[in-house]
Amino acid sequence: MSDSLRDQLLKAGFKPAPKVEAKPRPAKPGSGAGGKPQGQRRPQAQARPQAPRAKGEIELAKAYALRDKDEREAREREQREAEARAKEKRERRQKLSALLATAGQGATEADIPRHFPHHNKIRRIYVTAEQLPRLNGGELAVVQMAGRYLLVTRDVALAAQAIDAEALVLLCDPHAASEDDVPADLVW
Repeated sequence: MSDSLRDQLLKAGFKPAPKVEAKPRPAKPGSGAGGKPQGQRRPQAQARPQAPRAKGEIELAKAYALRDKDEREAREREQREAEARAKEKRERRQKLSALLATAGQGATEADIPRHFPHHNKIRRIYVTAEQLPRLNGGELAVVQMAGRYLLVTRDVALAAQAIDAEALVLLCDPHAASEDDVPADLVW
C-alpha cells in the first residue's frame, strides 16, 4: 500500500504529462535590466481583420447615428410647428380682443337669461327685454372671448368668426326651420 496514486496511475497505463520547458525571454535592446525601455511604448496589438461586409450593409453605429439624427430633426420640426401654432393663436387672440374691445352690447340692467348650448353644456347670457327678440332674430350674436360670453352685433360676430371660427357661439338664423316646437324666446 505504499504505492502512491501516481504510481498506480502509471501502472494502469496513463502517461505522465509532458513537461514544457520555459524559454527565457530575450532582453530587448536598450531595455536596461529586463524591463521595458524608457520612453518607448509597447506596440499596439494588431486589430483583427473584420469580415467583409455586403455592399448594402451599413455599420451598426452609423445606423444608430442616422436614426438619432432623424429623431432629433423630427423633434425640432415638431417644436417649430408648435411654436408657430402658438404664435398664430396669440395673434388671433390679440386681433379678436381688439375687435371686441368696444363692440360689446351687454347692459348692466340685463335680467333675462338666454340659454344656449356650447361645448355640450347649457350656457346663458343675460339680455334686456329689447335685446332678446333681436338676438333670436339674428341681429345680435354671442361671441366668446377669454372665457366670457359677449353680446355683439351680427357684423362684429361674423368678423370675429373670420378671425377665429370657435369665437362665434350663437348666431340665430331667423329663416331656419325649428328643430322642435319650442320657441327660441321661451323664458325658463
